[in-house]
Amino acid sequence: MRSAAVDHTPSAVERRNFQRVRVKIYGRFMLEDRTEHPCQVMDMSPGNVSLRAERIGQPGEKVIAYIDHIGRVEGVITRPLQDGFAMTVVASDRKRDKLAAQLTWLANKHELDLPEDRRHERVAPRNPVSVLQLTDGRQYQCRIIDLSLSGAAIEIDVKPALGVQVTLGTMRGQIVRHFEEGVAIEFAVIQRPEMLDSDLSVTGRT
Repeated sequence: MRSAAVDHTPSAVERRNFQRVRVKIYGRFMLEDRTEHPCQVMDMSPGNVSLRAERIGQPGEKVIAYIDHIGRVEGVITRPLQDGFAMTVVASDRKRDKLAAQLTWLANKHELDLPEDRRHERVAPRNPVSVLQLTDGRQYQCRIIDLSLSGAAIEIDVKPALGVQVTLGTMRGQIVRHFEEGVAIEFAVIQRPEMLDSDLSVTGRT
């Protein structure tokens, strides 16, 4: 039986100190029963997160989330939302400072509407043939036009909706732009240069 309820709602002072940033990033979270579920961050501050998710835990329940661009975040559910839940972030001051810096970078990136991180040089892969997989398991052969450590442009017959999560080879990402020949993908994490070709290779095809 769950112990007496504890009010995890941030105080007025905490709410003033934590500036919420509206972002559209994805991740997964684990509840106390150790089940994992996909989610999307709607807004976030160093002290609070609002998640869109099909599975909603109970207020007071501990959560461990793994969020793209952010990493591991631990917290406690404060209240259910219409299509998800809100949670407080349980972290040290040092971790909160790091979160603040990451959120500032994400906010600036979204504000500038950068579909991919243009700091990374775009190149053509040695083997341009790969497979794009959707979250429902559907797979489509595609040709990589160019790629960088943070994204790729691919030639493909289908055009998944903007924001849809996909896997290109073994790299997770999301659709950020449509163009005449195909789509642009932003990777969930910055890739290592030596891994790009191997991560894009097509495996298991006959």
